[in-house]
Amino acid sequence: MKKKVLSLVLVLLLILSSFSFVFAEDAETTKITIIHTNDTHARLVGTGTEIGFAKIATLIKEAKAANPNTLVLDAGDTLHGMPLVNISKGINSLRVLEEAGYDYMTLGNHDFNYGYERLLELKDMSTIEMISANVLKDGKPLFTPYVIKEIAGVKIGIFGLTTPETAYKTSPANVEGITFADSVETSKKMVEELDDQTDIIIALAHVGLDESSVITSKAIAENVEGIDIIIDGHSHTRLETGMLVNDVLIAQTGNYGQSLGYINIEVKDGEVVSKTAELLPAADTADVTPDADVEKKLEEIKAENEAEFSKVVAKTDVYLDGVRENVRTKETNLGNLSADAARTATGADIAFVNGGGIREDIPIGDITKGKVAAIFPFGNIIQVKKITGEDLLAMLEVSVKGYPAANGAFLQVSGITFAFDPAKEEGAKVSDVIVGEKPLDLAAEYSVAVNDFMAIGGDGYDMLKEYPVAAEFGTYEEIFGNYLNTNGTAGSDVSGRIKVLEAVVEEPAPVEPQPVEEPAPVVPAPVEPAPAEVTYIVIPGDVLWKIAEKYNLTYQELADYNNITNPHLIYPEQVLKVPTK
Repeated sequence: MKKKVLSLVLVLLLILSSFSFVFAEDAETTKITIIHTNDTHARLVGTGTEIGFAKIATLIKEAKAANPNTLVLDAGDTLHGMPLVNISKGINSLRVLEEAGYDYMTLGNHDFNYGYERLLELKDMSTIEMISANVLKDGKPLFTPYVIKEIAGVKIGIFGLTTPETAYKTSPANVEGITFADSVETSKKMVEELDDQTDIIIALAHVGLDESSVITSKAIAENVEGIDIIIDGHSHTRLETGMLVNDVLIAQTGNYGQSLGYINIEVKDGEVVSKTAELLPAADTADVTPDADVEKKLEEIKAENEAEFSKVVAKTDVYLDGVRENVRTKETNLGNLSADAARTATGADIAFVNGGGIREDIPIGDITKGKVAAIFPFGNIIQVKKITGEDLLAMLEVSVKGYPAANGAFLQVSGITFAFDPAKEEGAKVSDVIVGEKPLDLAAEYSVAVNDFMAIGGDGYDMLKEYPVAAEFGTYEEIFGNYLNTNGTAGSDVSGRIKVLEAVVEEPAPVEPQPVEEPAPVVPAPVEPAPAEVTYIVIPGDVLWKIAEKYNLTYQELADYNNITNPHLIYPEQVLKVPTK
């Protein structure tokens, strides 16, 4: 009888234990969602290709409604890049991220562009905690190295990493007195410290996957045991479903908010049982309603900065030519000024500004911050690369190959002069290249300041892609504004930095006249008198059709009368002859 009772108890225990197992499995499996961004470079407002933080905020709220166990992280290069943020030295970006619901961020190299002291100020001004374990001053972390966040009983350790390239991928003055510890060794220390305290370890890293970098997130995953996930930035790499290296999931969204990253983690009994990554591209957010609170914040920021954008940074007593057709076909004084500003700020041998990067001219009078921002609206960073003279010559050939058509790749220059012959074949048009005061040496190495778009091969400058970045500085609009404050417009006159060689027509050899019989006199036919004409001097803003309209002509009639091959290309102070009807 006892045996029978005992066996019934065992059966009951087994049944209960099986139910207990089911319930325990449900209770102990926790799904955690992480939403993440990287390298937004202060693109706060959405465009056709960029989601924008008003929509990101809506997506964050939707994710939290679906799963309250949601964290929102940013992997750096967030506080600098666009005029609306640069003008506030970063705080406007943080205000928007706070409103959108971000929890933690690490620091990218461009976040140091206002100097590390300003970054410390921003840290104290924001509710978003800045974490980085390898930014050191006097041997101690300058920022919070890591945080431990408990969500639904799951303890998540998050440590930050900043690329050691920051030492030269921001102005050296911005990081004077601080050092960047080895990312692999720092990661090992973080894992050792967090291992016994947490269930999940995440590296929030601005390190990247570019093989030319000193260290990559892939190398960290290969050499450090114990990291579950690396949420990455810096290399602008788009990982559709993440990258699994040594059982470490690496996730990165690309750049500029063109995609939003989602990571889903399942944890059971303190162990990660699954982790997946995916991206939501901007194209799939067309129907997302922007968050009203973030939109209101953006409008407030725009209104607050109207007065700041109206501030005068310099004056000019000469017209500065940034007309689209001119900066894309020939040397202009605004092109010279822009290139001089870049060369002065970087100390490079040569500076180039692509004509497509200059978007407006400057009339005589005051120059405001808003005007400077409108001239350089893209937030392009100035980088320095050291290249061979051979590739320098190749760059000049790319610059002029489309002439006389207006071409965004046409270079405005500083520290170099050259000539080119449009009639010669492509690749052999450029001659008489002088760098500084010496002829170009094809075997020599030259430091060249360009924008980050050109540096990765934009506008056809593929030869630049293979060279590492030697140094990195601020945006064109900042550097140009600072240069104007210090130097004004002196030295920007069009002075022959770029010369167009005209075709030379050889005079025929003189021929001795032969004696001929005098012809009979011919009475000339009556000749119609030449039409009367007036002279017109082109002023800034003129276009040919408007001038023609004043004199009851078509623009083509006026172009033909003046032998103008490109009716869309006239320039200030050009003298036009106008026939009167």
